Amino acid sequence: MTMGFIQQYLIDPVSNFLWTYVLVYVLLGVGLYFGVRTRFAQVRHFARMIRQIGSSRGGSEGGISSFQAFCVGLASRVGTGNIAGVAIALTLGGPGAIFWMWIVALVGMATALIEATLAQIFKRPAADGSFRGGPAFYIEQGLGSRRGGIVFAVLLIFTFGIAFNMVQANTIADVLSSGHGVGAGWTALVLMALTAPVVFGGVRRIARVAEFVLPIMALLYIGLAFVIIALNAGQIGTVVGQIVTSAFGVGEAAAGLTGGLAAALLNGAKRGLFSNEAGMGSAPNAAATATTSHPVKQGLIQSLGVFVDTIIVCSATAFIILFAGPEVYVPGETSEASGAALTQTAVAHELGSGTTWLMTVLVFVFAFSSVLGNYSYAEVNMTFLRARPAALLAFRTLVVLVVGAGSVLELVAVWALADVAMGFMALVNLVALVLLGRWALGALRDFEEQSRAGVDPVFRTVGNRHLPRELPDSVWVGDHSVTPTPSPTTP
Repeated sequence: MTMGFIQQYLIDPVSNFLWTYVLVYVLLGVGLYFGVRTRFAQVRHFARMIRQIGSSRGGSEGGISSFQAFCVGLASRVGTGNIAGVAIALTLGGPGAIFWMWIVALVGMATALIEATLAQIFKRPAADGSFRGGPAFYIEQGLGSRRGGIVFAVLLIFTFGIAFNMVQANTIADVLSSGHGVGAGWTALVLMALTAPVVFGGVRRIARVAEFVLPIMALLYIGLAFVIIALNAGQIGTVVGQIVTSAFGVGEAAAGLTGGLAAALLNGAKRGLFSNEAGMGSAPNAAATATTSHPVKQGLIQSLGVFVDTIIVCSATAFIILFAGPEVYVPGETSEASGAALTQTAVAHELGSGTTWLMTVLVFVFAFSSVLGNYSYAEVNMTFLRARPAALLAFRTLVVLVVGAGSVLELVAVWALADVAMGFMALVNLVALVLLGRWALGALRDFEEQSRAGVDPVFRTVGNRHLPRELPDSVWVGDHSVTPTPSPTTP
């Protein structure tokens, strides 16, 4: 049975049903629900989010700082979704897909705030001096369901440890092959050699690498996009109009597309979720590792990550491709196999072929950092499953092998598998968020009350009138989670 047969008769039908009839509406519905319940905190506290990033860069007294946790989350968010994912959304859904990516991100910022706050509330100390947490942990502790936590952990380990890492490796192989003629086999060997030492070094090494590399590369890519936008300033209005009209299946840009509005909505939502991960349940695993005085502080930081990822970085990619015009991209005609190579071609069209190497480096760093961020999420959930050292060693070895395999597989097959995996994972997490939302909403009220009183918010789960009940065994009991004290039973 070939991969093509499996994709055509199993993966694609499941993916189409899941995304067409279920997940798009659940994602938008949950995001709007939490937007209303938080009184659109993503708008009210936007300035606070930016200030929080600046105030979180200090030492974390042995743990991982809020800024490092933000960068680990960004390492997974800012990757192929921003460069290859946007290109694929444009080829399959037209310019209108970008509009729906924006909508998913704006409503998803509220969802990201809730899930990151929950991850902080229910986190647990780890043996390396940091914390561990995420949906598996808050499902177990908040909902009292160890089995539910195990289901989520298994889905995440497969999605991020295997499927998404194959996507990242595939994207690197794509740009090296199309831009420089490098064989996929050589790319696989190099990626495996680079992945192994960092993956075997654990979450804290990943945090240090991400903190150093990601901000520089993201700023460089955004700077490159701003240069192209400045050179095409007169076309900005036209491109924005193209995006908005095509989003509803009208206009010249949507004419050649199959599906019109449905194609734009479906592909925008899929690629938007893959890129910013709001509601998927992945970023909370990074959010939980941070040392902070109040869960909402990290919730605000992670919410800002969604904005940076989609509204800034994804939009930059979309504008680069749309400015290049029909010589590079024609809605409904450009090949659906075009991923990061399409973005690379568009940049070269605007700034010259000399940028090919620069784009190769950027794509490589974005995708490779996502491999590290993805692995860190999977490791957290291996810990939740109480994996023994031998199992962790075997899993790290598997991740290295998967990165090699992803380099040589077909792009369409890899992305199809990732769509199904993240769809099921997101559904489990979104149900948990709705059931546990009152905890995060209570923490938000506590945070806002202390902020109005002019004090730096400090969180307690005992005697906190805003919470549904007390959590006497949490890390927040005595004061706040400044220095974690590892449990002797922590793996």
